[in-house]
Amino acid sequence: MLMNDFLGDEVARLGFGGMRLPVVDGDASKVDQAQVDKMVDAAIAAGVNYFDTAYPYHNGMSEIVLGKSLARYPRESFFLASKYPGHQITDSYDPAAIFEEQLEKCGVSCFDFYLLHNIYAASYEVYTDERWGIADYFIEQKRAGRIRHLGFSCHGRPDTLAAFLDYGARKYEELAQRDPETAALFKGRNIMEFCQIQLNYLDWTLQDAATKMGILEKAGVPVVVMEPLRGGKLAELHEEPLSILRAVCPNRSAVEWSFRWLQGFSDVKVILSGMSTLAQVEDNCRIFQSAEAISEPEQDALMEAAETLKTGVPCTACRYCVDSCPQGIDIPMLLATYNDLQFATTFTVSMQMDVVPEGRRAQDCLGCGACVRMCPQGIGIPDTLSQLAAALDRIPKWADLCRERAEAAEKLKAR
Repeated sequence: MLMNDFLGDEVARLGFGGMRLPVVDGDASKVDQAQVDKMVDAAIAAGVNYFDTAYPYHNGMSEIVLGKSLARYPRESFFLASKYPGHQITDSYDPAAIFEEQLEKCGVSCFDFYLLHNIYAASYEVYTDERWGIADYFIEQKRAGRIRHLGFSCHGRPDTLAAFLDYGARKYEELAQRDPETAALFKGRNIMEFCQIQLNYLDWTLQDAATKMGILEKAGVPVVVMEPLRGGKLAELHEEPLSILRAVCPNRSAVEWSFRWLQGFSDVKVILSGMSTLAQVEDNCRIFQSAEAISEPEQDALMEAAETLKTGVPCTACRYCVDSCPQGIDIPMLLATYNDLQFATTFTVSMQMDVVPEGRRAQDCLGCGACVRMCPQGIGIPDTLSQLAAALDRIPKWADLCRERAEAAEKLKAR
C-alpha cells in the first residue's frame, strides 16, 4: 500500500470513506454491518489505515457501524476521522454535545483527525460566530488530547476557502499569544492543520479545484481528497471519453485513471473512496499497491476526456456581462452552477444557491438581453438562467435535507 507522511503519521494514500456503505433494502439507515466488516477486513489486510465518517452519514449510522467494525482491531492500528456538522441549518449549535455523542457512537476516546464539516458561504458564518464558540471548543479538545489533528472540509468556492484559512491563521495567532503551549500542538501557524476538498480531473476545471489547490499549497496545508470518482460517475464513462483514454493507455480502467491522476499530487495525503462493495475495496486496494505516474500525453488525454463530459455553456468568466446587468446578478457564478448541474445533481448546488441574495438569483433575471450583447461567447444568458431556475426548483432543498437529518439524529438518540 502506498503510504504518506501526513502530519507526522504514516497514513495510507487510500482512505476508507463511510458515506456510501452497503445498505439493506435500499434504506440508508440500515447499514449492512456484516458486509462492512468484510470490507474493513479486506482494506486493513491491504494496508488501509485511514477511516473517514461524519455525524450525518447514513442518518447517523455510519459512525456507529464503522466504530463497531474497527473495534475489532487494536486502536493504535488505524486512524479515525469524523466531522462536526456546523454546515447544517439549525437554530443553535452545541459542539460539546455533538462531540461527546460522536465519541460514544464510534466507541473511542479520541479522534485522530477531526474536521469542521463543509465550509461554504453560509456555514462560514456559523463556524466563525463567537456565540457558538466552535473553534475554541475544538482547540480545547486538541489541548486535552481528544483530537490529534484538527482540520476542515470545504465545498465552498475558492474565496470562501481562502477566507476560512485566514480565520484559522488569526485564531492561531490569538492562541499563540495567550497559550503558546497549546499553540505548539498545531502543525503550522494555523489551527486548521489540513483540508478536505472535492478533487478529480473533471472538477479541476468544472469546480475550479485547481485554484483551491493553489490556495492550499500556498498556505502549506495538506489535502485529503473527497469525491475522487464524482459519486461513481467517473467510474462509468461513456464511449467518447473512454476512446480518448484508451488511445494512450488501452488497459487502464476508468477508476484507475482517476486514482493515478490524483497520485501525482504531492500535497494530497489521503484519497478517500466511498466504497459500497467488497469488490470495490479489492480493486481500489490493488490500484494503490503501487504508484504509476501519468505521462504528459496521458495528462493531455485526460483533460480532453474531461471536456467531453461537460455539456453546459462555454462561459469563460470574463465578467463583461456582470457590469451590464441591471440586477447585479453574478452571471458567471450562476452559469458555472448551470454547467455543474448538467453533469450531475448534487446537494452542494442547492446549498450554495441558498446563500445567493434575493434579487440576484437565476429567477430574478429580467430578460433584458444586455448581458447577451456583451458576451464574447454569444451565450443566450437569459434562457440559460431560466433553465437553471427551473432545475433548481426540481432538486431537493438544502434546508429540507437539514431538517430530515436533524429528525434522523433525534430518532437515533431516542433508540
